[in-house]
Amino acid sequence: MLTSRDRILTTHTGSLPRAADLTALYAQRAAGEAIDEAKLEALGKEATRHVIRCQIESGIDVGNNGEQQREAFFLYVRRRMSGFGGTWTRRPMADTVKYPGYLAQQQIIDGARPVVSNRGMLPAANAAVKYLDPALVQAECDEFTAALKDVGGKGFAEAFMTAPSPGIIATAMVNQHYDTEDAYLAALGEAIRVEYEAIHKAGFLLQIDAPDLAMERHCAFQDQPLSAFVDFCEKVIDTINNALVNIPRDRVRLHACWGNYEGPHDCDVDLQDVLPPIARAKVGGWVLPFANPRHAHEYRCLSNLPLDDGQVVIAGVIDPLTNFVEHPEVVADRIERVVQVVGDASRVQAGTDCGFDTSAGRGRVAEDVVWAKLKAMSDGAAIVSKRLGMGG
Repeated sequence: MLTSRDRILTTHTGSLPRAADLTALYAQRAAGEAIDEAKLEALGKEATRHVIRCQIESGIDVGNNGEQQREAFFLYVRRRMSGFGGTWTRRPMADTVKYPGYLAQQQIIDGARPVVSNRGMLPAANAAVKYLDPALVQAECDEFTAALKDVGGKGFAEAFMTAPSPGIIATAMVNQHYDTEDAYLAALGEAIRVEYEAIHKAGFLLQIDAPDLAMERHCAFQDQPLSAFVDFCEKVIDTINNALVNIPRDRVRLHACWGNYEGPHDCDVDLQDVLPPIARAKVGGWVLPFANPRHAHEYRCLSNLPLDDGQVVIAGVIDPLTNFVEHPEVVADRIERVVQVVGDASRVQAGTDCGFDTSAGRGRVAEDVVWAKLKAMSDGAAIVSKRLGMGG
């Protein structure tokens, strides 16, 4: 994993805004409508090149393909794995039920535009889960490689691709086939391992998206004791570690969060309660959110995250759910606080709390504002790099 003693590097969490025509096709397909698959593929390729250019122009050092060829950060696996079908109704987050006025407001907003829903009715595992064909993920890797060459120029200092945690699949696409939840989780780990290894072999840094390691406390585990949720987190981390057996630790980073939605979040689990299992992941870096109003103070917990040689923290210093463009000085202050706790500026990168469009159409931030926010992050990283005396 790329590190620097000369300056604070910038990155983000993965998903970037999709164009309206691309989003509409994803939403239609998710609703079971027939679409022009060739048009979808062409639009996805075009969008990938667009978001690469915009990231570079915004000053992103470690960038990706924006997940433009996927309809959502985890739901896309139903098209790459066997075993998923039917529907089930996912429980709403505890904080949204707590505030009926808020919930009604969000239902109106979501119903007013095309969107791929990652809540409510979702597919379930009703047969054995297996990865269908490694060529499916390989095609996405190849397209990203081709797009990077087509864009040319300075490019990224390092490129990454995302893949979901087996835990988020297990909780959002519920088990209706396996005798035990442990057996289902193990099967998911073996299946998603195909994606992990393909991304690594293609030369990209792997980011594992694991909102389940925090969010599921106030969703799937909202009526259970904290200990049951922590046990679940431990099992997910064991499954991830098993799936990473052939990938060097420094080629993987793990993203955990409390769900990418603008809600009350006052039922969220504290970071200190889930950090011990998260810290056990055999990864080179952790992507954690510290920009939002509910968890901004928890950067202090990083004093309890032991970093071995080469391991880094990617600190969320930009909120992907608000159209406020953070002032670069605010960004610099946020980064500096994390550096003070970690104790080594070279072990800290600047990032976003989560993605900007984790399921097609769900993004709340206008695309032009997204690039302004990423530019503000880059400018803030430059300010704090100078402030910390990095680079001589």
